[in-house]
Amino acid sequence: MSEAMRSAGLLPYRLDDGLEVLIGHPGGPYFARADQGAWSVIKGEMGRGEEPKAAAAREFAEETGWDAPPPPWIPLGETRLKSGKVVIAYAVEADFDPDRLNPGTFTLWGREFPELDRVAWFDPDEARLRLNPAQAVFIDRLVDRLLLNEGRKE
Repeated sequence: MSEAMRSAGLLPYRLDDGLEVLIGHPGGPYFARADQGAWSVIKGEMGRGEEPKAAAAREFAEETGWDAPPPPWIPLGETRLKSGKVVIAYAVEADFDPDRLNPGTFTLWGREFPELDRVAWFDPDEARLRLNPAQAVFIDRLVDRLLLNEGRKE
């Protein structure tokens, strides 16, 4: 049996007016009309032998045009998509302006498409609806981790 394809990514979050997370909508023709369940943690494939954190930082920069936020990063574990791909995610507190997205591109059928056609901030409930269903677990894990840290501060 072959090894599952692996991706790593970042889930930026901010706490200004309650928790919001930044997720991305994939570019290209396959997802052009898809919304609910089509969005993703900003991620990409890991290179052979590449460490997950290095892949997450590289892919974030490639997909958004922004430098990956500096640590600390909160490990959110992994999940398996229907396709069998394993996604590893890290949350990081940051604030980006979605209007300044400058995504990398890919070529399909001789045409160039953006890796992400848009990114947006969503509260946890809306993010769970928009994310690929297998990735919604990352929202739950982030909420749990933030609540744990909140409890330690008191």
